[in-house]
Amino acid sequence: MRVRFTIPVLAAAAVLVLSGCVDNSTAPASTATSGSAGTIEADAAAVALLPDGVGASGNLVFGTSPNYAPNEYKNDAGTPVGWTIDLSDAVAAKLGLTADFTVANFESIIPGIKGGSIDVGASSFTDNVEREKQVDFINYYEAGIQWASAAGTDVDPDNACGLTVAVQATTYQDTVEIPAKSAACVAAGLLPIDKKPYDTQDSAANAVVLGQAVAFSADSPVTLYAIDQLDGRLQLAGTSFEVAPYGFAVAKDSGMAEAVQAALQSLVDDGGYRAILDDWGVAAGGLDTITINAAAQG
Repeated sequence: MRVRFTIPVLAAAAVLVLSGCVDNSTAPASTATSGSAGTIEADAAAVALLPDGVGASGNLVFGTSPNYAPNEYKNDAGTPVGWTIDLSDAVAAKLGLTADFTVANFESIIPGIKGGSIDVGASSFTDNVEREKQVDFINYYEAGIQWASAAGTDVDPDNACGLTVAVQATTYQDTVEIPAKSAACVAAGLLPIDKKPYDTQDSAANAVVLGQAVAFSADSPVTLYAIDQLDGRLQLAGTSFEVAPYGFAVAKDSGMAEAVQAALQSLVDDGGYRAILDDWGVAAGGLDTITINAAAQG
């Protein structure tokens, strides 16, 4: 959740299979102005807020690291896809522009924004106070840690001592969350959590489907997508916790935050935003009001 990790896309099957490897160094631009959100018309009020010179070419440049399904990842053709990508397309359209995606390492996106080569960072950034010192964030989603269990079971993440829980190896859930919960169990004189790390997130979900673990833990949109794709085989276990906002990143004090905020709020108001989230099965973290720099405010 608070540390960015690679999580592969899930396929809609009882046992999930990843597609072949693709080149993550380049990808074609997306120019869609319609899709799950419908045909998107430019919002004049949002367009008027664009800083001088932004979008002069007709494009709005988004920096993304597409390795975090279902938020942003690459399909077999090497094209960035995901609900963050769809939302970016819609934001650009509301601003009367076409989204142009620059694929970059996650760590290089904020420097690219500060250097002027990227207009908007769209890569599941968790908005926090330290990052707000470098860029402004337009908050568009609330993400937390969310457990899932097999359909029809009763699993409580707060009472998991002695249970077998699947995670993706090296994630926050693997290195921080489950070890801390397990240590608390031991300190209370109870059995530790039997943590089962898997190389991929789809393998962790499969472990629950196949009865090899009672639950898995992942970021909330990843879990919601798994539940949606596995069509009745999984269910939410408990509620999302350690919740923090995702934000689009833009140049600090440039006026760009206000333009993107207005575009996103227009999408919320006309239903396009919710349609995108619904299409990807991640609507549970959706917002009614788009804010700027929520970490500093909270």
